[in-house]
Amino acid sequence: MKPSNMAASNLPFRVLEVLFSYLDLPDLFSCSLVCKKWHDFLQDENNSVWRLVCLRNLNKEALKGDLLCSVPTYKAKVRAFYHSWNANDCSRNVHVKPNGFTLHRNPVAQSTDGARGKVGFNSGRHAWEVWWEGPLGTVAVVGLATKNAPMQCQGYVALLGSDDQSWGWNLVDNYLIHNGDNQGNFPQCNNAPKYEVGDRIRVILDMEDNYVAFERGYEFLGVAFRGLPNVNLYPAVSAVYGNTEVAMVYLGPPLDG
Repeated sequence: MKPSNMAASNLPFRVLEVLFSYLDLPDLFSCSLVCKKWHDFLQDENNSVWRLVCLRNLNKEALKGDLLCSVPTYKAKVRAFYHSWNANDCSRNVHVKPNGFTLHRNPVAQSTDGARGKVGFNSGRHAWEVWWEGPLGTVAVVGLATKNAPMQCQGYVALLGSDDQSWGWNLVDNYLIHNGDNQGNFPQCNNAPKYEVGDRIRVILDMEDNYVAFERGYEFLGVAFRGLPNVNLYPAVSAVYGNTEVAMVYLGPPLDG
């Protein structure tokens, strides 16, 4: 039986802590809508409930080191995990490592391989970070893809951006690609620095104004693509180098300014 708002608001915090610790993310979201007290309790992103949910869902490897340094709270780490690479939506030559946030491309010759995130966006504003943990090779593309964009093809090409279902920035030559066409240099400045392995690229997707922009090292590089369609768009990458690894961490709504 669903508790009344009055009964729910009378439960001590310690009782809520115990009850909520057994629930998964969708149930916790429902609980946050029951009453103000429950909502306020779950708004504390570092309380013991979010800590337990975090430890229950995330691999220990993911919680060590700097992988999740951009999402410092337990709740943010859980949210990032639910938005990470989709192990069931990637090239057959790619697998997601046990940490859940890093993909590994197997050393397969004459193949370009990609992966999508678990969650696509058709509204709101979103930001995530992507970075290569291994060599780029001749083509390394970061960007967006619909569900219809292919995640594998023959040869070493800019797979992301090769059709009208994806939009990509090739970090090797600083070109933007969409619908198989070179859309120009990015960022648009003289002697733009080349990407270095380990640099975190922040992708900013605005589905209110239908554009995607990029940052590097908290430097805003500009808007890359405008006029994005009102369909689910997924974080995506494509890579060609054998044994290279690419990590992605969802950050939530971007911070303005």
